[in-house]
Amino acid sequence: MRRRRAVIAALGAVVVPSMWIVRAQPAAPAIGFLSGRSRVETGRLLDHFQSGLAEAGFPDGERVRFEYRWADGHYERLPALAAELVERRVAVIATAGGGVAALAAKAATASIPIVFVAGGDPIDTGLVGSLSRPEGNVTGVSLFIDALGAKRLEFLRELVPKARSIAVLVNPHNSASSAEALNVQARTRAGEVELHVLHAAAAGDLEPAFAAMTSRGIEGLFVANDPFLVDLRGRLARMAAERSIPAIYFSREFVQAGGLMSYGASIADGYYMLGLYAGRILKGDRQLIFQFCSRQSSS
Repeated sequence: MRRRRAVIAALGAVVVPSMWIVRAQPAAPAIGFLSGRSRVETGRLLDHFQSGLAEAGFPDGERVRFEYRWADGHYERLPALAAELVERRVAVIATAGGGVAALAAKAATASIPIVFVAGGDPIDTGLVGSLSRPEGNVTGVSLFIDALGAKRLEFLRELVPKARSIAVLVNPHNSASSAEALNVQARTRAGEVELHVLHAAAAGDLEPAFAAMTSRGIEGLFVANDPFLVDLRGRLARMAAERSIPAIYFSREFVQAGGLMSYGASIADGYYMLGLYAGRILKGDRQLIFQFCSRQSSS
């Protein structure tokens, strides 16, 4: 099954506060890049980030410096990493690898502009107070991956229509992942299918989670939105295949790693927009479109 849908939605214009204007500096301005993921696993996506910067007028990293900080899936490290970027006096902070990175940056500074790409609802997660007027020093791109959870469950049930026991794999340290699981549970009619929420916050949690799936007779697997789980995509896809458990994922990266099926927004497009916004802020752009949906596709 292969479906493609393209949905591009721009909801409202944001007037960037005066604090966002980047003053002329004797040295090249620095972009702080804060991610909940690992650098190794984010390598290809950084190319899209650089493409966005090039579109904004900073080709191949010219006239700009970078300060990279990676949490490697340990979200508890993000506040300290964000504080380091503030201490380095970067001109803008670009956050990726989940809304948890953006929230850490927001808590660390109210003056340095923050641009994010995240899969969760930016209002529900506390990043902004409004879609049309986010205000403050935060703007960015939301892929609304969690909002597509019900559709992913629908696709999974089309694939295994007789399944009555489905596992939902969640990283409990990611509020967007937990919210998606709750949303899917709320949209499932009583008696229609039994959902089993299982947790995986570290690589070592996968074996116990799949052991629980085997013991409970799980007939399908729904992987909730979480950047760290993307980094484990190869293991996840392999373990699901070894146990003959049909699984649906939220990102094409899982399918490219051998997973069965995915449905969700294009993360690569999100990183491109992240670079474009960061570059525009560096150039003193006072008007930005707050982008709330990138391309959606299924594989």
